[in-house]
Amino acid sequence: MKLTLRHATRNDLPALVAIYNHYVATSHCTFDTTAFDVQTRLPWFAQFDGARYQCLVAEHNGALAGYACTGALKPKAAYATSVEISVYLKPDNIGGGLGRRLYDELLPRLASEDLHRAYALIALPNAASIRLHEACGFSKVAHLAEVGRKFDRYWDVAWYERAL
Repeated sequence: MKLTLRHATRNDLPALVAIYNHYVATSHCTFDTTAFDVQTRLPWFAQFDGARYQCLVAEHNGALAGYACTGALKPKAAYATSVEISVYLKPDNIGGGLGRRLYDELLPRLASEDLHRAYALIALPNAASIRLHEACGFSKVAHLAEVGRKFDRYWDVAWYERAL
């Protein structure tokens, strides 16, 4: 069983899109409601500069098993030292510690950048994501009630924060 963690490349984009689209279609953990294709996901992928904004992938026996990434928290300049962080895994890779492995690789890389805080926005309920983020040093700092609507219902979101 070989696991490789590395920066995502453009060649990974079809697999990244497939993983994300699974959650668009089946889960409230993303508030996107329309699936992407490779072309429509290019602007998202183009943000990864290898420094402030990174996308790390996990390859398990040569197949992409999941990814963790950072992006802008908000588009205003004063937010530049804060990032939003996310992790998405293929469903058959959930629960085996892969999300933790990705964060354990990504978070130290962020600490060497001009960044102050990482934020995870967790749509609730999601006990597994809360456990992962708390185990990685994140603390709950806010709770937004019924802030998103998907699948004909409203969902709460918890904001988790970690110093970098």
